[in-house]
Amino acid sequence: MSENNTRKEIVTRMGIVYVAVVLFGFIVVARIVYLQVVEHDRWISANTISLKDITIEPDRGDICAADGRVLATSVPYYEVRWDTRCESVTRDVFNRNIDSLAYGLSRLFGDKTAQGYKNALISARHRGERFFLIRRRVDYVHLKKLKTLAIFNRGQFKGGLIIIQENRRIQPFTGLATRTIGYEGKGGTRVGIEGAFDEVLRGEKGVRLEQRIAGNYWMPVSDGNEVEPRNGLDVITTLDINLQDVAHDALYNQLRKHAASHGVAVLMEVKTGDIKAIVNLTKEGDGYYSEQFNYAVGERTEPGSTFKLASLMVALEDGLIDLDDMVETGKGTVKYHDIVVRDTKEDGLGRISVQQVFENSSNVGVTKLITKNYKGKEEKFVKGLKRMSLTEPLDMDIKGERPPYIKFPDDKLWSGVSLPQMSYGYEVEQTPLQILTFYNAVANDGKMMKPRFVKAITEHGDVVESFSTKVINPSICSRSTIKKAKKMLEGVVENGTAQNLRNSNYKIAGKTGTAQIANKKYGYKTNAQLSYQASFVGYFPAENPKYSCIVVVNAPSSGVYYGNLVAGQVFKEISDKVYATSFDLHEEMQLAKNVKQSIPYTRKGFRPELEEVLDELDIPYEDLGVNSDWVTTQKRETTIRFNNRYITDNIVPDVKGMGAKDALFVLENLGLDVIMQGRGAVSSQSLNPGSRINRGDRIYIKLT
Repeated sequence: MSENNTRKEIVTRMGIVYVAVVLFGFIVVARIVYLQVVEHDRWISANTISLKDITIEPDRGDICAADGRVLATSVPYYEVRWDTRCESVTRDVFNRNIDSLAYGLSRLFGDKTAQGYKNALISARHRGERFFLIRRRVDYVHLKKLKTLAIFNRGQFKGGLIIIQENRRIQPFTGLATRTIGYEGKGGTRVGIEGAFDEVLRGEKGVRLEQRIAGNYWMPVSDGNEVEPRNGLDVITTLDINLQDVAHDALYNQLRKHAASHGVAVLMEVKTGDIKAIVNLTKEGDGYYSEQFNYAVGERTEPGSTFKLASLMVALEDGLIDLDDMVETGKGTVKYHDIVVRDTKEDGLGRISVQQVFENSSNVGVTKLITKNYKGKEEKFVKGLKRMSLTEPLDMDIKGERPPYIKFPDDKLWSGVSLPQMSYGYEVEQTPLQILTFYNAVANDGKMMKPRFVKAITEHGDVVESFSTKVINPSICSRSTIKKAKKMLEGVVENGTAQNLRNSNYKIAGKTGTAQIANKKYGYKTNAQLSYQASFVGYFPAENPKYSCIVVVNAPSSGVYYGNLVAGQVFKEISDKVYATSFDLHEEMQLAKNVKQSIPYTRKGFRPELEEVLDELDIPYEDLGVNSDWVTTQKRETTIRFNNRYITDNIVPDVKGMGAKDALFVLENLGLDVIMQGRGAVSSQSLNPGSRINRGDRIYIKLT
């Protein structure tokens, strides 16, 4: 073989080897790219599979009103995902059901077309996703429908359906007692009843095994060792939704009318201390009001004239004064060192009795009485306040109460004007609920009850724990002092500063308060910097107290700031509603003897319901020959006569004489769109009886 041929053969062989090496390199690179890109998720998943225990949050218990209506509850929402690699969903199962599933998802959620869902599901299955997201925040109603769709109706193990529950806390009665019911604040801290009873409400957590899959998702794994969570218990409060609504609206409207900074209204049951309604409203930037802070519990201010009751009761209990004692108030001013105390009446009240001092809320009269009897014996006066439990906090379940501030003579801030200032509600501070608790004790013949917000803990309707009423002080003073205190409080409404609250149906006893609120920078020295706090606190019916109530309006800016006009009107609106709706406050009506029963007018309507009402009222009726469900009625001398009224499909009926509920039921069942005006019984209708009905026709009915 020649040298050239040998060289040529060597070059050829080397070329073949080179090409082979290059091709092998391309194959290696291509494989690496394939593994890195195409099968990335598969191999990552295979090499990073890990298991861990996941905490399952329990359902938080409900907070309910006294009648069981829900005030706060956890509404479940669900995140729905799909394991596209579920072994039971074979290619044949998938191909046969994908169209039906996509169509069902499109109709259920309406966010994509059926083709859009189909493409997304096919792509996810092609990628082999183990945790493909179908939809977040699915409510329970939609979840039930979703479980009936093709493939998903096979469940988790045969259909690959994965459901993850999450709960969201809501208050159905938006805005009512929001701050007292409570919520989760910044940093996860809970306030109000939510915070006070958090341990009861939150239940016990469960445990579930989950596996990490591609995409760093965690998928539940059922291994039979799950620990189910124990749901929280329900808290039954003392709140009355109807009364809460009345108090909220009354305070809200008054705050807006007077452009006030904020306000409080609390209604308490005298014998038990149960809080039936509590409203705390703060002015927002847009002029509207919402619950942002629990002023009733957490705001401590100088109460002003509402504190005069405590001052005079101390002196009455010590036997130093009596209601008939006279005091000279002169022209309505008196000076203590550098402090001038004034009455609201320009010319003064002159010489008046202790009863009249209280009825007319005379600052001069109260300060003179207390200063005369306790000058040099200041400690005795303060001990009298302490004896009536005015110096200690209420120690309620709800956190955030500010303790009362009442100075003692040995305090550094005690001065020569402290005694007269304290006597009419300055240099002392109390929360609205502390003041109300004291007045409630007077209404309760001296027994001071601890305010109660929660009366029971229940599980599935069964009482697990009940909370009895608690007594703070069995007797804040003697019976004779309580009797005199009640007389003074009734006199305020009958003859004094709250005569505008007097009415002929029931008696109110209470005290007005108009306190100046000092500016933090200027104190009381510059009138332009002062704001006012209007309040009214009392109880009703005065002769047999059932409820006590306090209303405080802070910084009214409409030029009207007196307690009787601002806070008193809210009190009156609340008490009127309570009195009108509480049958136990009314004397039982006595039927007159030998009065012949008269047959009443009866509306036309549904026969079974009419019969039930007439039977209950023992009113005779006759239905001879009547075979229709709906009847007309005819008043006879001694009975109510029923006559047939037939309702025919596609024919407009005559509904004149029916009540609103019956007329609406009949007309809407016939396919008519009903517009009602007025109240009472139907007096006219826009479509003539007997005319043909086209489904969706609109009919106007007038009630008078």
